[in-house]
Amino acid sequence: MSKPDRMLSNTAKPCRDPTRRALLRSLCAAGVMAGLTPRRTASAATSVALYVSDTLAAYGFAPPHPFTTQRQASFLAAVEAQGLLAAGTTVAGRAASVEELTRFHTRAHVERVMAAEHDGTTALDDGDTPVFRDMHRIAATVVGSALSGLQDVLDGAHHRSLQPIGGLHHAARDHAAGFCIYNDVAVVIETLRREHGMARVAYVDIDAHHGDGVFYGFEADPGVIIADVHQDGRTLFPGSGHRDETGSGAAVGSKLNIELPPRAGDREFMAAWPEVEAHLERHAPQFFIMQAGADSLAGDPLAQLEYSAAVHRHVTTRLCALAARHAQGRLMVFGGGGYTPANLAAAWSAVLAVLVSA
Repeated sequence: MSKPDRMLSNTAKPCRDPTRRALLRSLCAAGVMAGLTPRRTASAATSVALYVSDTLAAYGFAPPHPFTTQRQASFLAAVEAQGLLAAGTTVAGRAASVEELTRFHTRAHVERVMAAEHDGTTALDDGDTPVFRDMHRIAATVVGSALSGLQDVLDGAHHRSLQPIGGLHHAARDHAAGFCIYNDVAVVIETLRREHGMARVAYVDIDAHHGDGVFYGFEADPGVIIADVHQDGRTLFPGSGHRDETGSGAAVGSKLNIELPPRAGDREFMAAWPEVEAHLERHAPQFFIMQAGADSLAGDPLAQLEYSAAVHRHVTTRLCALAARHAQGRLMVFGGGGYTPANLAAAWSAVLAVLVSA
């Protein structure tokens, strides 16, 4: 198979494992997979909206790329086994319109993505983000699901949302980067700022990689309060997020970057966390967004941090408390990176366990 053909062949193979087939049948019955009617729980006003679908699961790249289309399934298997799936409200998202995408992205970037599958383009960047079949619609569904979650939270249907396939924080306004085609969290932030007049929005990122697409996209916006804890950019892609990057112009001081050395674990993260919390308290955000990248757990092939899922549990717990104090409880969480199935399942199920109980 040629390289372009491999890139386009990202459809998951049929499942022949009877245990896995039974799990998938149970998830379909619960309203998790695409083409279903969203399932609403009796306590929808206080439950968590969980955005999962076949289309979201299809965001990924053909092997041997580390960002596979099995990531959502790994998470769902874990939360089903822990009995967490029934505690939330599963919702199938939608595709964002071009007009919605261009709240953050340039029209030229969106048009480039829409044309890429048909004009012979094999990758949207230097090779990290290959072109795949139905790429625009699938990537736009990541963004549209995030916008649906945002409206759900703003309307008060749910105080919190979790979208495992999301948090694509490397995409810039005018280009794709680092596996990220469109930047769903940046579109959400832009929507809050521009469409809803939200004065102060917090973005907290614990992915191993610096969220450069979000940081530089809002570097000069004093109303976007960023706290990003990541592996030292001198040792890891994208090479940014240094201590002295605190915002520009009127936004100086609204951004906090904390770099941790390779092999830093829970102890180092917990020692750094009070600074994050003080930064957030100082700015009193009216809305909270968390990027819960699981590539910071020990053993991830693309990073060298050594957290356990206790970090994700702690951050989610504290952000729930901060959101309750400053933001009417409004908190959206996105999965972000993570390239070991067991790690992302552990991290994101820890997040969900807190969201449904806090």
